[in-house]
Amino acid sequence: GLVREPHSRTVQQVRLRCTEGTVEWVYPSQALRVILEPNLSSTRHTTVCIKPFRTFGGASVFIERAGELNLLMTEGGRPEQVHCFRVEGRQIPAIFLQASPQRDISRRMVGFRYELLGNHSTAPDFRATVLQVVRGSIRNVSHDSERQTSVVYVTEGRVYRQRSGVFEHEAGGLGAWRGHIRTLLQCQVRAGAGDFLFTGAEHFGEAWLGCAPRYKDFLSVYRAARMARRNPCEFPLD
Repeated sequence: GLVREPHSRTVQQVRLRCTEGTVEWVYPSQALRVILEPNLSSTRHTTVCIKPFRTFGGASVFIERAGELNLLMTEGGRPEQVHCFRVEGRQIPAIFLQASPQRDISRRMVGFRYELLGNHSTAPDFRATVLQVVRGSIRNVSHDSERQTSVVYVTEGRVYRQRSGVFEHEAGGLGAWRGHIRTLLQCQVRAGAGDFLFTGAEHFGEAWLGCAPRYKDFLSVYRAARMARRNPCEFPLD
């Protein structure tokens, strides 16, 4: 833990060298600046996502941009929601935690999970095995500019693989599935006609989008690779 003088006004700083991890601040007082600066990664990280613990309390969360603090979440905000923000230019991402005045700080603990995402226009660098493969159509897309995320609602789906369990059978759908997938707002996902093949990974315990080509385009590429014997895996065709 961090040790400070009882009346010190100094902001404590910690540097984290991992692209993902967990931060726990026990007995929060004054302020803590968390600098995310991985030293073993060559990837250009342009987005940071954090998810507060369910028991989050005792502080407000700010992000630091160009030397200014922008409020991301207050103590009374809804925990367990993923918040993302862009990292501009060569700026080193930093999260600023300001402890709320409390008479008894021993009952407080500030904690959240974080992950730095790479510079991909449509496919975040989750560095994980593909955990979901779903074919379906886009019913709707909702955008949240405050948290910099989007939710893609998929219907008339067929599930080839999933682990998160977010896709369920539609009522009276004769085997069809429906569910939702999260992605970054910067991916600019829009609703469109036709079937798509959604692939992605589990991120913060939820399904996150990695790629979504139109199904007919995927079939064209897959069949060409199969004829050339360059397909890395077998995919069930209708």
